[in-house]
Amino acid sequence: MKIAVCIKRVADSETRVKIAADGKALDEAGVKFVLNPYDEFAVEEALRRKEQAGSGEVVVVALGPAAAQETIRAALAMGVDRGVLLQVDRIPADGLVVAQALAAELKDGGYDLILCGKMAIDDYNHQVGPMVAELLGLPCVTSIAHLELQGNTGVAEREVEGGIEVCEFPLPAVLTTDKGLNEPRYPALKGIMAAKKKPLDIKPTALAVGGLEVLAMTPPPDRKDGRIVGEGVAAIPELLRLLREEAKVL
Repeated sequence: MKIAVCIKRVADSETRVKIAADGKALDEAGVKFVLNPYDEFAVEEALRRKEQAGSGEVVVVALGPAAAQETIRAALAMGVDRGVLLQVDRIPADGLVVAQALAAELKDGGYDLILCGKMAIDDYNHQVGPMVAELLGLPCVTSIAHLELQGNTGVAEREVEGGIEVCEFPLPAVLTTDKGLNEPRYPALKGIMAAKKKPLDIKPTALAVGGLEVLAMTPPPDRKDGRIVGEGVAAIPELLRLLREEAKVL
């Protein structure tokens, strides 16, 4: 089985970030970057499917700057066979432009399955996976939490409000992964050392002109200081009044 996994380099959610001087991007100085957590589920699932099949190839594809090679190496250390970096100066804000670049790379790859994280934790767009599927003319199931493959058919479960939705689809297909699908492995020392020698193909990439542009980035407003309105049950009337008249949430 030949599986492609689309991954993204994102800022660690625990890193304190600053806005760059141009006001349109993050200042990357001192920022720790990691493999997008939802993409980790996709990488792990691909590795498990290859192991179950007993043969095959897992390829990770990333769009990003030269520094994204480190992110690809992290996936290679988990056990991925090879990586492809579609190198650009900056990841565009338009998810369709990203999807077009990924789809162009994946189109003639002969993949049985294409996996993506359901979203990236830096933009929360939920867009790229379904767009890649549409551009390739493949079926797509998003936010899967369970997967079974049998021959040329797959069955995926996704959590919806109030229940579980079960989807059956033919292969090849594009799936986006959610929490609960698996528990991503930690790279062993042997895998980390082996990752340094695994093939990583760097392809300078020209992107289409997108329809979205970041005009400005601003930090969220500072939280107002809290206020103590009393103690115990005696404070309830005043608390209710403030929630109705000032916070206007009741």
